[in-house]
Amino acid sequence: MEKKLGFGCMRLPMNGADVDYDEFNKMIDYYMEQGFNYFDTAHGYLGGRSEIAIRECLAKRYPRESYVLTNKLTQPYFRNQDEIKEFFEKQLEWCGVKYFDYYLMHAQDRNTYQHFQKTNAYQECLKLKEEGKIKHLGISFHDTAEMLEQILTEHPEVEIVQIQFNYADYESASVQSKKVYEVCRKFNKPILVMEPVKGGGLVNLPEEAKEMYDDLKQDYSYASYAIRFAASFDGMYKVLSGMSNFEQLKDNVDYMKDFVSLNEKEMETVLKVGELLRNMGGIPCTACRYCVEGCPMKISIPDLFSCYNSKVQFKDWNAGYYYNVHTQDGHGKASDCIKCGKCERICPQHLEIRNLLTKVSETFE
Repeated sequence: MEKKLGFGCMRLPMNGADVDYDEFNKMIDYYMEQGFNYFDTAHGYLGGRSEIAIRECLAKRYPRESYVLTNKLTQPYFRNQDEIKEFFEKQLEWCGVKYFDYYLMHAQDRNTYQHFQKTNAYQECLKLKEEGKIKHLGISFHDTAEMLEQILTEHPEVEIVQIQFNYADYESASVQSKKVYEVCRKFNKPILVMEPVKGGGLVNLPEEAKEMYDDLKQDYSYASYAIRFAASFDGMYKVLSGMSNFEQLKDNVDYMKDFVSLNEKEMETVLKVGELLRNMGGIPCTACRYCVEGCPMKISIPDLFSCYNSKVQFKDWNAGYYYNVHTQDGHGKASDCIKCGKCERICPQHLEIRNLLTKVSETFE
């Protein structure tokens, strides 16, 4: 049976500012030994360190045919059509491979898509596919179901779609996980799932939610219900988990090795937990960190949003302490925001970050 757990390389084990290669090697070895082989990266992950870690810990240590590797074409790294192939060739070099199994037009939404259209990015990547440097062409997507329908209609060459899909966003009016999933099924596209645990938010649950899972009296982690929820739907090719230590990996592998879909009672509980979380009023940030790199005030936006959610959703008395931790050593406070809007233009969740930072500031400062 095809193993559904994919290794997302956005949140790797770190040793200070660098990827912890020893830990990553150990994780890869265990993952591969258990019959899994799918890895997902992008140049923006960990400031380029993710691709290099793939080269050093995977490509140099395993035969190329033994694993499946996905990379992405991301908007900030090419201004015109001529720069696409040059960037792509560098990605092959950074990852230490001669081809990518899947290559995705990254973070497609109505704005990003216009840039990809103007630069003929889809057509350029089709040429790379014809050269054998890409096995399958796809997209990763953050927008409405209507927008996805437009892209798949205009680009029937898209073979696979990566979407944000988790039980907290399943009925979300902004993320539209359910509706977007239904468009993928309508066009008969296999689905890659990102953010199944919502950046860790579906692990650090409020007590009421934990009790609902504990009442099931099963030996499953809270993360397992989130990942199994996503994997239980038809058409899901891989469910990516951004695992940052061996314990997380082992937990995921242990219950996904012989995957069993959620039963009726489990599904009912998961959907109830999702409804509970949606009614708690937090900020739906997935901590992708795209907003951080370009912030002129060096505000650690996802970390401050996480502090806010901890305080508002989970009544965490320690949230104020962590707010201070994340606003030291040259990192700006929420009130330091100069409202330039760079963060909002790149946010896959389309959050009104400037207004939300004002809320955060009022809460903690």
